[in-house]
Amino acid sequence: MSLNSAQEAAVNHTEGPLLVLAGAGSGKTRVITHKIGRLLARGMPAPEIVAVTFTNKAAREMRQRVAAIVDADAARGLRVSTFHTLGLSILRREYAGAGLRRGFTIMDAADSRGVLREILREENADAEGRVEACASAISDFKSRLLDPDSAEASAEDELQAADARRYAAYQRALGAYNAVDFDDLITTPVLLLGRDDAARERWQSRVQYLLGDEYQDTNLAQYQLMRLLMGDRGAFTVVGDDDQSIYAWRGARPENLQTLTEDYPGLRVIKLEQNYRSTRRILEAANRLIANNAHLFEKRLWSGHGAGDRIRVLKTRDGRDEADRVAMELLLHQGRTGQDWGHYAVLYRSNHQARPFEQALRGRGIPYDVTGGTSFFERTEIKDVIAYLRLIANPSDDAAFLRIVNVPRREIGAATLEKLGAYAGSRSQPLLEASLEAGLHGVLGPRYVERLERFARTIVELEDSHARGRSVTDLTDDLIETLGYRDWLRENARDPRQADRALENLEELAKWIHSLDKDADDARLADVLNRISLMDMLDKRDDEESGGRVRLMTLHAAKGLEFPVVYLTGMEEDLLPHRNSIDGAGLEEERRLAYVGITRAQRELTISYATRRSRFGETLVCEPSRFLDELPVSDLEWEGRGAEPSPEEKRARGQSALAGLRSLLGDS
Repeated sequence: MSLNSAQEAAVNHTEGPLLVLAGAGSGKTRVITHKIGRLLARGMPAPEIVAVTFTNKAAREMRQRVAAIVDADAARGLRVSTFHTLGLSILRREYAGAGLRRGFTIMDAADSRGVLREILREENADAEGRVEACASAISDFKSRLLDPDSAEASAEDELQAADARRYAAYQRALGAYNAVDFDDLITTPVLLLGRDDAARERWQSRVQYLLGDEYQDTNLAQYQLMRLLMGDRGAFTVVGDDDQSIYAWRGARPENLQTLTEDYPGLRVIKLEQNYRSTRRILEAANRLIANNAHLFEKRLWSGHGAGDRIRVLKTRDGRDEADRVAMELLLHQGRTGQDWGHYAVLYRSNHQARPFEQALRGRGIPYDVTGGTSFFERTEIKDVIAYLRLIANPSDDAAFLRIVNVPRREIGAATLEKLGAYAGSRSQPLLEASLEAGLHGVLGPRYVERLERFARTIVELEDSHARGRSVTDLTDDLIETLGYRDWLRENARDPRQADRALENLEELAKWIHSLDKDADDARLADVLNRISLMDMLDKRDDEESGGRVRLMTLHAAKGLEFPVVYLTGMEEDLLPHRNSIDGAGLEEERRLAYVGITRAQRELTISYATRRSRFGETLVCEPSRFLDELPVSDLEWEGRGAEPSPEEKRARGQSALAGLRSLLGDS
């Protein structure tokens, strides 16, 4: 497919800053990949071109598309990555200037929360009740580029001030562990490049042209990272859509569009308004809905496809009836059309809405996948092995030490660890180092000291083995064998099937580490672990492939995807828009969520709502969402409203239903 005139203009504009305002389904990734090809064709060296996006999946897709249109030799060295991977690249080279030591660790969410839990316990605070809120507050501080002192100075109440002080303690702990968290992968490079002129000049010389995807989802720190890399040259293209900004809860700032126009007065704006995804009726509904939001730039999607079917609106009795109706609709539609189950999606506002749909689909034998299941890297056996590798790579990693000191079981209890922690703290030592100190006999009995020493020596011996040149692959194999970890998994599994799944996961991890090891010459353990940490954190945000199954997912998870047939459910007041977001800017973001849901549909869209829902043990009466009143009446087909279907229409629907049931029975 050739580029349309707007896409061609965006690809050809390489002198000066450019914002591509790309509506849903308008081919934004095509523009970015063709622009990379155009820059290479004009002689720009591939290593000096950087494209950034938000997820591993988007980065992979972009690399694949570039590879399809550009000679492999010309593209060698091209950097297409996530923001966080780019930040990690900067920290690897500039670690000293950032106050880190070589081989620093990336803490995952569980380890970060473990550090916060200890900080809260030291305050005698309700650790379990506050840890998530405190973690969220610290992440927000970092996305706004506030250091602990600035965070405390800007606190509006004692709770915020307390979180700022915990932020300071948390950062001290990360420093002691020679570690960074996920947010630091962006905030630390921003702070470094902002204060270090030499480092900033080095990186600006390495990045001659920058392309940014999903610009509307950037937070302040991400925008500043791009700004520092771009400098005043304005050699960049950013692509975004303010109508699809739905991540305010992650710190996303659609107002960064306005900031861009202020920082770069010569900014050119090109709008991509031709939609290649949806029928005209679906787009007209989306346009009419989103027109109720304020806009810095106006745009209107249009399509060369036909008008398509009207959007059906189903009124159901309650959540259970809604799920049953959607399941039956799916059965009949699939039976009539023979479409792959992967062509269908059921979308909802919140995760708690998934359960009745799961029950209804499972009861009818419809294959489905719920997006947002347990990450591979969240599985216990994977986290255990990675914690061992982390401790071998970084003996100061107390979080890893605490996770695996008793895995497999070594009879090292909480009381022993508490005394070890106090001893190590008094000497400012990591726990592993303290476990080998002769002075430990003064605070612990001989048996407990011997257990700790034996564990610590195991780690030291494995560390020495890697230092002598053992590959990361061999180190991992040695570790699992030395621990007798496979036997321990079998002995502690609930049943043989659970043990088999755990062992399969171990084999998959070993293969994955081998592939990382093989791809890099003389791979360092710290580098492999950093790659694993990034894969874990970023893949949690990615949409997993699940062909051949109906997709159940939240509206947030559906962004960037498209399906021939979509069921947009729970279109009620207090659900969509959500009751916590009805005031102020929250309502506009809820409207954008509904817009994202509508524009996921390619050919057919059905919207459903319930007249009653059970919440917190009581049944509540529900009102249809105000967003339904904002859709074009002529493009909606309300069940139970308007004229009765003609006898011919009733007969056709009955025949379709019968054909679907016959197909189902024939397959069973």
